[in-house]
Amino acid sequence: MTVTISRLYDSYDNARAAVRDLEAAGIAHSDISIIASNADNWYTDERKATTYPDRDLDGKDDRAEAAGAGAGLGAAAGGVAGLLAGLGVMAIPGVGPVVAAGWLVSTLAGAGAGALTGGALGALTQAGVSKEDADVYAEGLRRGGAVVSARVPDRDAPRLQALMDRSAVNVGERGAAYRQAGWKSFNPTGTPYTADQIRRERDLYMRR
Repeated sequence: MTVTISRLYDSYDNARAAVRDLEAAGIAHSDISIIASNADNWYTDERKATTYPDRDLDGKDDRAEAAGAGAGLGAAAGGVAGLLAGLGVMAIPGVGPVVAAGWLVSTLAGAGAGALTGGALGALTQAGVSKEDADVYAEGLRRGGAVVSARVPDRDAPRLQALMDRSAVNVGERGAAYRQAGWKSFNPTGTPYTADQIRRERDLYMRR
């Protein structure tokens, strides 16, 4: 039996680290999804045009890196054309441009009409996130964050949740901070944040 666990992160880098931790723990690429804001255009056409597998987006060929690290990583090199190498760009109503990969993308695409039960909220609630938390997750995406969701064996969930929690946002605290500033809930017809707004938002929370 499997369960789905999701976490919100303040940046793609933090979300990427969670994905790599999950992969290292044995979770298949096909069971992990990532959605990250691209409102500041950090994921450029040049990065998409990379001709070699670069799952960690460090500008180096992962196959060569794995080979250089020894035969023990050889099997991993065969999987570099996995989740993070499969990032693509799409737009989510109320959130704006994102880069995304994994099984949740098809749910987002199917919910892309932006109805009250569609878009980011629909995808997240279908992934098992409560409506209250999904509002904060979707607003976090709008403000420059990233979401990682993973389908994991029920028995392994506590251990894997601990891995994902390492750099995750405390959703209860973040929701309280949003509401203190006047926010009520995620608006799927709202105006996406600009790059400047997102930079200010990231600075605000990443200093805490």
